[in-house]
Amino acid sequence: MDDKLNAVLDLYYERILKEREEHADGISRPASDRFMAVGPQTGQLINILARNLKAPTILELGTSFGYSTLWLAEAARRTGGRVITMELEREKVAFARDMAARAGVEEHIEYRIGDAVEMISELKDSIDFVLLDLWKDLYVPCLEALMPHLRPGAVLVADNMVIPGGEDARRYQEFVRSQPGILSVPLSVGTGLEVSRFLPG
Repeated sequence: MDDKLNAVLDLYYERILKEREEHADGISRPASDRFMAVGPQTGQLINILARNLKAPTILELGTSFGYSTLWLAEAARRTGGRVITMELEREKVAFARDMAARAGVEEHIEYRIGDAVEMISELKDSIDFVLLDLWKDLYVPCLEALMPHLRPGAVLVADNMVIPGGEDARRYQEFVRSQPGILSVPLSVGTGLEVSRFLPG
């Protein structure tokens, strides 16, 4: 991590802490204005996992305001890989682009705007690493669309398995653990993760 990137991550973290304080005080921002970021522990973990891959094609589902994108882009910069990040809301992508430029990692990121399931089905790439961090009811449809695109050895990380958790999170965990060739375990990092690896055959 260099100073430019750390400075931008610190700005994000200040906002994350402010939102947590607001939530504790009963203040709720509209979803379009909430960062809903993975937090530093999960950011460090996805960076570590992605940096263990050689020149990976990294897919992020749910750019939001771009916090986790920076952790993944840093891994891509270190390994000669690249990040494809998908987001429905154009305004959030504009913010994420600006922050990535300030952090000096924008050249490693490709932004795609639209419906995630549709965009996954149009992928021409083989994927080595996936972060799922969008609306939880989309996790299973996204994984179904992703399966033909996963390279052997691909790592998948799904966020929010404990907080907020819920039926959609349980459905995803049951589904990913039932897939042939996927090994999957829960991790009590951040708001709860399901970490999986695609090892067909």
